[in-house]
Amino acid sequence: MSTPVVQVCGLKKTFGRNEVLKNIDFSVNRGEVVCVIGASGSGKSTLLRCINLLEYPTGGQILFHGENVLEKGMNPAKYRARLGMVFQQFNLFSNMTVLENCVVGQVKVLGKERAEAEKTAVSFLQRVGMDQYVDAKPRQISGGQKQRVAIARALSMEPEAMLFDEPTSALDPEMVGEVLKVMRDLAESGLTMIIVTHEMAFAREVADRVVFMDDGVIAEEGPPEVIFGNPKLERTKMFLTRILSEK
Repeated sequence: MSTPVVQVCGLKKTFGRNEVLKNIDFSVNRGEVVCVIGASGSGKSTLLRCINLLEYPTGGQILFHGENVLEKGMNPAKYRARLGMVFQQFNLFSNMTVLENCVVGQVKVLGKERAEAEKTAVSFLQRVGMDQYVDAKPRQISGGQKQRVAIARALSMEPEAMLFDEPTSALDPEMVGEVLKVMRDLAESGLTMIIVTHEMAFAREVADRVVFMDDGVIAEEGPPEVIFGNPKLERTKMFLTRILSEK
C-alpha cells in the first residue's frame, strides 16, 4: 500500500472558543478524487484551508508523503506550491493580465525562467479554453472565465494535488457547467483532487470517495453510490434530502 499524498491525523482547529474541526482523520491517495460535502459551517472549507496551511491547526498532524508539514523547518511556500488551490472568489490579481496571473507564481516561487513559465501558462490556459484571453484583465472576463483562469494558474505550478473550495458557489448558474467540465476533464486525467462542493450530481459522477462533514467531524464517508444511494446515518440522509430538494 503506497503512502497517501495527503493525510491528516487528529486534526483540530479552534477559533476562540469555537471548535471548528474536532479530531479529524482523513487521507487522499494518488490519483484519487475526494468530494467533501456538508452544510455551511460544518468545517469543510476550514479543513481545506488547514491542509494548505492558510489556517494553522490547533492540534494534530498534516502529513505530505508521510512527512509532517507542521514541523519546524518546513517551508510553507514550497509545500503550498505542490498543492494547487482554487478559491470560491477566484483570487486573481486584478492588476495583472490573465497570462501574468499564471506566470508570476512560477517565476517567484519555482524560480522558472520567464519564457518557460509563459509556455507552461499558455499550455494550461489552452487546456481550460482561455488561451485567447491572455492579454485580458480579470475585470474584462466573466465569472466562469475567471474561475477557469484560476484553475489554469494553479495547474501552472504543476502541483501534485489540487484543492477546490466550492469553486462554483460564486458563479451565475449558467457559468457553473463550464467550470465543472474543466474539473471533470482533470479528474479523468488522473489528477489527485480534494473538492469541497455543493454540486451533488457532480460529486456523484466524479468522486472516487465522498466525505460528509457535520459539526466539525467526518460523520460518514464512502463511495458515491453508498453515500448517495444508501447512507448509514440519519443526519447524512437528512442533509441529502434537504439539499437535493432545493435543486
